[in-house]
Amino acid sequence: MDVVNVDGLTAGWLAGVLGREVGELRVERVGTGQIGACYRLRFGDETLLAKLPPADPGERDMMAGAYRGEVRFYQQVAGTVAVRTPYCHHAEIAEDSGDFVLLLEDLAPAEQGDQIAGCTVEEARAAAVNLAGLHGPRWCDPTLAEVDTLSLNGPEEIALLLEMYGPTTELFLDGLGDLVAPQDAATLRACVPVIGPWLLARQERFGLVHGDYRLDNLMFSPDSTDVAAVDWQTLSLALPARDLAYLVATSLAPDDRRAHERDIVAAYHHALVGYGVADYPFDLCWEDYVFAMLQVPLVATFGCAYSTSRSERGDRMFAAMVARGCAAIRDLGSLDVVGQ
Repeated sequence: MDVVNVDGLTAGWLAGVLGREVGELRVERVGTGQIGACYRLRFGDETLLAKLPPADPGERDMMAGAYRGEVRFYQQVAGTVAVRTPYCHHAEIAEDSGDFVLLLEDLAPAEQGDQIAGCTVEEARAAAVNLAGLHGPRWCDPTLAEVDTLSLNGPEEIALLLEMYGPTTELFLDGLGDLVAPQDAATLRACVPVIGPWLLARQERFGLVHGDYRLDNLMFSPDSTDVAAVDWQTLSLALPARDLAYLVATSLAPDDRRAHERDIVAAYHHALVGYGVADYPFDLCWEDYVFAMLQVPLVATFGCAYSTSRSERGDRMFAAMVARGCAAIRDLGSLDVVGQ
């Protein structure tokens, strides 16, 4: 690979990728880069973003699978779906390490969502419709398994996760302490014994699942009508409604969700039908949405408990996600649906 760190982001390399002269190049660090590093490349009146792994070789190799998943998304998947993402000019990863580089469209002046503050109903609806552009075009497409980073998980693949889920939930609760209300702690613990059947259920409906489709991974245009999804390291094949439930539950205040979630799910379903999804009536979509709510505690507990960069903001973010998600699980009776 020509680029393994920021020193490789030269005008000559960029010109070779773009196939034209770029003139003087300025490279600026963007964001904190918890599992990678992002740089804005300025040349003339243009800007692009370059995404690289962290400097530490051990961290690179530990996250190599996640990096490969994101690179494969841009190489093999993005052009076959309709979800709005940054346009990718170049995607490359080493075969034997976590060295990679992505050269992406700069979405500025779009702004990142705020997971703690939440969003408006209109923003949640726009994000849900955009999500249908990921799920709909390749709904239940068996050729997705030809991508070397994608497969449906069976009992053997999830065995370690099942073994860890109970202790991880307790680690999460111990770490966040009073940030988690007692009723939410009880809901989190009630999810532990049913997560195995939940993970293996409903695999007859599968599709591309972002896995972490939430506000911090979404970019909103100034008028909030255009939404783009970023950070594709957790892409997998699973029940598509997992993304939808995770988005709606973690983004909206409980009162807003209760009042508007059915309309948001209907907008998502309408968009799916527009992409040619058949034999999937709204009532079944709604049932999948209710069932899929356990995506929130699953992702939040693991994400927080094993984060390598714990922070006050991060703890408050995970606490907010879990509070909203647990309220949705109780409101909708999701645990009862899973147990059926």
